[in-house]
Amino acid sequence: MRRSPGACMAGVLCALVLASWLDAGAIAMAGVTVALNPPTQSVAPGAEFDLELRVTQAGSTFNGFDAMVSYDPAALTLLTLSPVSLQQGTLITNACGSTFHRFHAGAGVDTVTDILLCNGVSMTGPGQIYHLHFKASTTPQLTVVRFVPGKLKFYDSGLFVTPVSSTDAQVGIGVAPTGVGDLPAAGGPRFAAAPNPSHDRIVFTMDRGPTGAETLSVRDVQGRLIRRLAVTGRQLIWDGRGEHGEMVPNGAYFATLEAGGRSTTIRLSLVH
Repeated sequence: MRRSPGACMAGVLCALVLASWLDAGAIAMAGVTVALNPPTQSVAPGAEFDLELRVTQAGSTFNGFDAMVSYDPAALTLLTLSPVSLQQGTLITNACGSTFHRFHAGAGVDTVTDILLCNGVSMTGPGQIYHLHFKASTTPQLTVVRFVPGKLKFYDSGLFVTPVSSTDAQVGIGVAPTGVGDLPAAGGPRFAAAPNPSHDRIVFTMDRGPTGAETLSVRDVQGRLIRRLAVTGRQLIWDGRGEHGEMVPNGAYFATLEAGGRSTTIRLSLVH
């Protein structure tokens, strides 16, 4: 069947529009991949050193994040920079000169919130979003600095950005570090939830079977633990219930798969 030139032009236009939609969808689904960097390092007993929070690759855009970083206070002492704004990463400060920045140093758990206040400005990786300065203890040992599961969140114009994949870091104090697992450095374990939204149960499907002790945790938007499940195969079912068997209410939740010092968080919804 012959087609008119107008139909061909319309077809080309439709193809271009469809391609642009597909490109936009790919970007929207990319998520954010963040790591404590370097992933391994060896320092002398009593030495000072830095760890940065780094978005390791281009992905979804964001204009703010929350993070909680934990470590053993017997092994590491945080040395807060003065002014504390010096801890902000160059990806943040180069994107916008005005930010909402809050940092709280706790007993082995530090909390940070950093949000751009420039209207309409977002960013993507790679780049440094924060950095922390530590002093090592004088006792030789291996220690881990990690993202607290369920507390690492990225936002863009007030909306959650998912998935979020993270990688922890290992520090050898006077000894050689052994690494943080055998997963690819580009990101954490991959998995999906279906159906999403769901009326009752959700099936989680992993891209591979477990290679060691792995857990999947479901938390609410405040980061409170709702359910923790052991991963024993490539599929795992959550019945929409909490740790004590109660049905959880409608709303948004976050599922985090932890494996080998890395984790990935996705967003899901329950609508009973």
